[in-house]
Amino acid sequence: MILTPIVPDLSRIPEIFHPILTGCPVFDSSCSKTARVCYLDRDGGLFLKSAAPGTLKLEGEMDAFFHSLGLGPEVLAYHSAESDWLLTRKVPGEDCLDKRYTDDPRRLAEITAWMLRDLHSHSGAGCPQPDHTAAYLARARENYRSGNYDTSLFPDNWGYATPEEAWDVIEKNGHLLKSGTLLHGDYCLPNIMLNNWQPSGFIDVGGGGMGDRHVDLFWGIWSLNFNLKTDRFTDRFLDAYGREDVEPEMFRLVAACEVFG
Repeated sequence: MILTPIVPDLSRIPEIFHPILTGCPVFDSSCSKTARVCYLDRDGGLFLKSAAPGTLKLEGEMDAFFHSLGLGPEVLAYHSAESDWLLTRKVPGEDCLDKRYTDDPRRLAEITAWMLRDLHSHSGAGCPQPDHTAAYLARARENYRSGNYDTSLFPDNWGYATPEEAWDVIEKNGHLLKSGTLLHGDYCLPNIMLNNWQPSGFIDVGGGGMGDRHVDLFWGIWSLNFNLKTDRFTDRFLDAYGREDVEPEMFRLVAACEVFG
């Protein structure tokens, strides 16, 4: 996590958050074009996130659900007006991009696989997003129709020469995606928290819900390859997760969905 000291403009922030912003160091820790995140160095660490109206409601609900399972941040406040605002408490430890973890990539691949396996073992009863798969396929369909096709994260294009080719895979095989597993939704190293190599929890779970395990597996593998700049640890990750529950052919279907955003 990169922290840049800032002086917050209170005129742009709802008054209910002014007391916690006053008298404490504030840092910008944003890593997305669609949201701004401020880190407040007080009370063990707080995060104040802002984004377009209505876009953080589900994230707040998913955060609270994960927290109830001992897997995510405590939600302190959600406020919606001209923008959405979400205040959460910091999950202890560091994300998996910390040098102490990336310096031992084999161990990192194993522990992130074990943490994912544990997450997927939860029943998900009461999950605020009970059908991630339906929403996932609907988003792919909408973006295909609107021409939103982005392969920038996948240099080899996953074998898809055109958007039509990727969409054809979804049309023929989308029904194979299941909805019985509790997902993170964006299972990447920056969103997995460790505290001295002990599992601490997950952040940025707004894209999660009850869906198909291969979505998380896909992003877990992608993040290891991307962040470690090698694919040498893919097999270690899959072995640690348990290959008996992995269908490799499903990754091409997930990739087809992901190129549509």
